[in-house]
Amino acid sequence: MRTEAVALAAVLLIGAAGPVHAEPGDPWAQAWGMNGAGQLGNGTTQGQQTPSAVRGIARADVREVAGGGWNDASSFAVALLNDGTVRAWGSNTTGQLGDGTTASRSYAGTVRGLSGVSEIAAGAGFAVAVRGGRVVAWGANAHGQLGDGTAATPQNLPVAVQSLSKVKDVAAGCDHVVALREDGTVWTWGRNQHGQLGDSSTTSRNTPRLVPGLDDVAAVSAGCHHSLALLADGRVKAWGYNLNGQLGNDDTTASPVPVDVRHLADVAAVHAAGYHSFAVLDDGGVRAWGWNGRGQFGDGSTTSRTTPVPVPGLTGVTSMAGGYGHTLAAFDDGSVMAWGDNAQGQLGDGTTTSSPLPVTALPPGSGMTHVSAGPSAYSSYAY
Repeated sequence: MRTEAVALAAVLLIGAAGPVHAEPGDPWAQAWGMNGAGQLGNGTTQGQQTPSAVRGIARADVREVAGGGWNDASSFAVALLNDGTVRAWGSNTTGQLGDGTTASRSYAGTVRGLSGVSEIAAGAGFAVAVRGGRVVAWGANAHGQLGDGTAATPQNLPVAVQSLSKVKDVAAGCDHVVALREDGTVWTWGRNQHGQLGDSSTTSRNTPRLVPGLDDVAAVSAGCHHSLALLADGRVKAWGYNLNGQLGNDDTTASPVPVDVRHLADVAAVHAAGYHSFAVLDDGGVRAWGWNGRGQFGDGSTTSRTTPVPVPGLTGVTSMAGGYGHTLAAFDDGSVMAWGDNAQGQLGDGTTTSSPLPVTALPPGSGMTHVSAGPSAYSSYAY
């Protein structure tokens, strides 16, 4: 195990020499793509076409990383460490770093006042965390996404989400939040112009509301303006924005209530990206639906789909994530692959050439088991 002195020396070396490109077994969390606000956490604001180390965030110490942001100017990331504390870096224009300031930074700092955290999520300019079954949030609040009963007033320190307890998981879209309670019910708040809160209305909410008809949910995920729920029996429900077919119900009409994702069963995990969705099946197969205009399905096409279609060649997936127009996957051999839009180098293959088929960002043996990307962002993370 590294001593503190060795770890500190490594951090100082990264800061002095600039971004260090990943090698197999690199101990640091990795990031690549757009970086104008320092959201890659490597001490610079220069974009990266290959993975570089996130300063001071050792992957052995990280439980979860969540990327957030709407564009380069608002992008940031948060990391949940194994000790239950939270770090953040990147843009801080709406207080999304949670340190009591609005000063952006290109290296990880501490979110103030948080300990005992079990889950995190990041939206367009805000973040949420679960602590002792309750939810706290900080950052942008124009649509009530902090859930504290106010709207329009951002917060640069964590505030309590009202009237919600026994939460075990949380997901953030661009401007809304989806929370899963221990009893299998789902609660939502924030922006609702497309029905992404699932409460049969298009009225935004600044406190949590129950999503009716869902009482046996195992996991939740949120795209920019749509939401997914994986049921305990392996079926999937979706609601919200649907112009690109991201609800998977063979339609392109938004739905303010949960609908069945068609032709999909025996699902082990769901992943909502910006405007597209993925499911990993019990047998290891992957299905995709929604917007595919940048090749973000990874099936070699740019054809969008209103119901799930197989993504060939993906086996051994341990984690998936999607940004605005790209997708990431980590595999059980320690490799990370990416596909779709690559204008900002977010595929991590050393080019800015987009690809409708997976390309290698990190080779087998890199040790990475998880990936992350904001719901409408152009940066990528692996840890």
